[in-house]
Parts: sequence; C-alpha cells; structure tokens
Amino acid sequence: MGAAQQGANATHGRWLVIPRTLSFVLNGDDILLMKRAAHKRVFPNQYNGLGGHIERDEDPYTSAKREILEESGLDVQNVRLRAIYNIDAGEETGIALFVFTASSDKRAVIADEREGTLHWVNIHELESLDMVEDLALILPRILNMPDTAPPLFVHVSYDDNDKIVMRFSDEVLR
Repeated sequence: MGAAQQGANATHGRWLVIPRTLSFVLNGDDILLMKRAAHKRVFPNQYNGLGGHIERDEDPYTSAKREILEESGLDVQNVRLRAIYNIDAGEETGIALFVFTASSDKRAVIADEREGTLHWVNIHELESLDMVEDLALILPRILNMPDTAPPLFVHVSYDDNDKIVMRFSDEVLR
C-alpha cells in the first residue's frame, strides 16, 4: 500500500481533528501540573497536565515524551497511555487527545514561564485547585488504573448551557 492509498485527502464532508497529547507526571503521591499563564488563550490561570500538539513526524507516545521534556526538563519513565479523547467543542474541527501518565524520580523542573508555572501537587489536594474542567472527572480514573489496564475511550462535548458532557464508553457523566 502506498501513501496515496491511505485516503488522507478524502476530507470533503469529513470531521477533522487536531491531534494533541496531555501527560501527568507522578512522583510518589505528587503530580506535576502546570498553572497556565494568564495571557494564554486556552485555559488561562487553570491547572492542567503537560502537553501540546503532535508534530507531523511523531506518534502520540513520542510527542508526550517530547512535550514533558520541553515543558519540564524531566526525562520520564513508565509512560502509559491512559485515555483517548474525541473532543467536539462545536467547531469545524475537533481534537483527538491522547492522555498519558509517566513517572519521574526527580522533582527539579525547568519551566518556560511564558507557558505557565509548574507545581508538584499532592494528589489528595487536587480538589482545591482551579483545574481544567475535565480533570476532576478523568484524574481519579486514570490515577487508579492498574498498569496493565487498556486506555479509556472518552467522547467530550458540551450541552446547550456550555457544560461539559463526558461519555466513557456507554456511561455519561456531567
């Protein structure tokens, strides 16, 4: 099969997605989160994991490791795919989000503060933070997953009141 047989240009009438990664680095009972800078267009002043766009020459795993290294300076281990999101925010394109966990035996981070500030947060204190809206629903699930568990499949959309709706397989959570 050649590249032309992949059908990559068959986009007419298709819903397209932007591929991204999101990773949560663990060290003991702490998780590394970024408090996004106030000037950022996406999730300003809110806590989120580390991540970004998947580059053209990358697979999701390679992208996750690169983003962690770029945003924190950490070379991580035990990188595991925990969830795959299909995000429909009502626009012409959506987002395919690959969510990972990883571990680090080091805590010293190097951050580019134009993106935000990095914080090691005890997992028992997560509820006290202003986190990106889906994290309260997804973090307990992925942090309690056995190492051998398959990834969760998640569809994200928004209702008429702009409230997030997350479907985990056949279950709907609000």
